[in-house]
Amino acid sequence: MNKKPKIENKEQGTKNTFIQHPESSIQKPASISAYITKRDLNKESLWSKGGPRLPHLDIELTERCNNNCIHCCINLPENDKKAKARELKTEEWKDVIKQAADLGTLTVRFTGGEPLLRGDFQDLYMFTRKLGIKVLLFTNARLITPELADLFAKIPPLEKIEITVYGMHEKSYEAVSCAKGSYDQFRKGVDLFLKRKVPFVVKSALLPPNKDEIEEFEAWSKTIPWMDKSPSYSMFFELRGRRDSATKNRKIAKLRLSPEQGLQILTKNKERFLNEMYQFCNKFMGPPGDKLFSCGAGHGACVDAYGRFQVCMPLRYPSLSYDLKIGSLKDAIQTAFPKVLDLRAENPDYLARCARCFLKGLCEQCPGKSWSEHGTLDTPIEYLCEVAHEQARYLWLLNEGEKAWEVKDWKERIKKMRS
Repeated sequence: MNKKPKIENKEQGTKNTFIQHPESSIQKPASISAYITKRDLNKESLWSKGGPRLPHLDIELTERCNNNCIHCCINLPENDKKAKARELKTEEWKDVIKQAADLGTLTVRFTGGEPLLRGDFQDLYMFTRKLGIKVLLFTNARLITPELADLFAKIPPLEKIEITVYGMHEKSYEAVSCAKGSYDQFRKGVDLFLKRKVPFVVKSALLPPNKDEIEEFEAWSKTIPWMDKSPSYSMFFELRGRRDSATKNRKIAKLRLSPEQGLQILTKNKERFLNEMYQFCNKFMGPPGDKLFSCGAGHGACVDAYGRFQVCMPLRYPSLSYDLKIGSLKDAIQTAFPKVLDLRAENPDYLARCARCFLKGLCEQCPGKSWSEHGTLDTPIEYLCEVAHEQARYLWLLNEGEKAWEVKDWKERIKKMRS
């Protein structure tokens, strides 16, 4: 039987107050709060005070997928025997998940590829839930069966399942998925969840075959009981992080929305966009300096299908991963990754631009995306720079023709956003 991870019971400056039970001589605490310290694990990092913690873990169970989507940055064929042979086996994944539980992990995200391709998915799901860990599942819903839907209804993942929708009709959906019969399977999976009241939300990727279906998709999404906000969209697509196909990368790049088109989507609800961005900019904007990992890396981590531990999902830089087949999660956190997160940029172009740019919060430039685009960790990505500048001009943070790394009074501009 696996032992449950210990909970730290410290509260500085608080004395335990005891009351006498009327029918017993046993002293009891007046309040259980005297023994508990509440912590926001969303703000915890891997190296928080008191030892290594891992609040969240992303697990890519497989890179294989039963779709062959035109924009995908990771997928391998469903029947790729070499990839399947390299994937961690069931007991190896259980060992990783148990290590995560011992480090305080509260949420595991199962993704891929298509994670439901794994024949042992139900076994791994039950193992994770029995450890008290919440599960977040990313899926295309094609492999949802009555048995699996019943399992989720009986033993909920405690996080809404996320289903990506590639089109509202067979023609548009399968033009994206490039898999015959995929649309009908997706709809059957969704129907199974609806009938069994399994909580899920939907999201989409904006692509030429489905670009004219946005209103129809959003109207349908409102009929899903667990959709408490508008669906999210992928549109500034990542290139393939393994850098395994220059041809595929060129095709993906051509599918990206222009910065202007992307802004039109983001500002469909202008007032909400402005309110959210005002709060976001006040919290996250500012030049990052030469430190490469100034993003959310360090508040969680990722294990790929082959047991390589990474600080984030997009980062496929070979020498910055850690092989869990010959080491442990704890060792990766304590010894390997502090060195990774302390890496500094050396590229003169990055130092002259990105390091001084106050739009870092708006820009998706990061070492992982730099690697997939250029094969380096610190080369600016022109497309992402243009996207960020387009949004900044809309928010009145930049004037036409200005470059964000040249702006000195950015703090004052952010304060004036609502004026």
